[in-house]
Amino acid sequence: MHSIPLTRPPAGLLDDAGLFLDFDGTLVELADRPDAVQIDAALGLLLARLRARLAGRVAIVSGRSIEQIDTFLGKALDGIAVVGSHGAETRQAGGEIVRPERPATMLAAETVFGDRFGANPGVVIEVKSLGVAIHYRLAPEIEADADALVTAFAEQHGLAVQHGKMMREIRLAGHDKGSAVIALTQVAPFAGHAPIFAGDDLTDETAFVACARAGGGGILIGPARETAAVWRIDDVAGLRGWLEEAA
Repeated sequence: MHSIPLTRPPAGLLDDAGLFLDFDGTLVELADRPDAVQIDAALGLLLARLRARLAGRVAIVSGRSIEQIDTFLGKALDGIAVVGSHGAETRQAGGEIVRPERPATMLAAETVFGDRFGANPGVVIEVKSLGVAIHYRLAPEIEADADALVTAFAEQHGLAVQHGKMMREIRLAGHDKGSAVIALTQVAPFAGHAPIFAGDDLTDETAFVACARAGGGGILIGPARETAAVWRIDDVAGLRGWLEEAA
C-alpha cells in the first residue's frame, strides 16, 4: 500500500494500455441516492473517443449491475466491455451477460434489510442482480447498525460483505473487481496490454493490486489515503480532463 503523496498519471500512460474505469465517484459524481446520478452528453462522446483511440480497450467496471450501467449509459457503451456486481458479471463488447444464478438468499436480504431500515427516509435499499446494498449517505447515524446487520447476514448465508462510501452491501463471494480485470486481460482486445484502472472507493483496491501485478497500475480518484494505486487525480472533473487529453 502507498501512503506517500501520489502524482498525477503521466501523459502517454494509455498509449499501449487497456483502460478500466469505475463508474460512481470516478466517471460521474456521487449522488445522495444511487438513482440520482447525473449523466451528461459529454461523457458519451468521451467514451466513444477513448474506444476509438484505444482500439476498443475500454471497460466499465462497477459495483452496480450491468443492467443499471446500461440504464445510465445506453448507446455510449457500444463497443465497450462492462463488468458489474463487483466482478461477478461480465459482458464483452457486443456480447451477452455472463453471470451466475442469483441465490435465493438475496431475496431474503431484501426483506431483512427493508424491514430494518425501509421506514427511514434517509436510507436506500438498492437491489442488484447479485447483491443488496444499504445506502445511508442521508442517514449516517445508522452506519454501525447497517454494518452489523450486513455482516451477520453475510456470515449466516456464506456471502461477502462489500464496504463502500456510506454503503454496506452483501454480494456473492469469490469475485472482485481485480479478478474481473485480470480475466479481461486474457482476451482480445485487452490481451498483451498493461491494464490501467481508475477508481475512487475501497471496492477498487483489488483492481489496483491486480493491475500493478499485471504490469499496469491504479489511479485513485479523490483525496489521498492508504491505497494500492500508483497515481492520483483529485476528483471526477480532474479525471475527465485527463481522459480528454488522452483521447
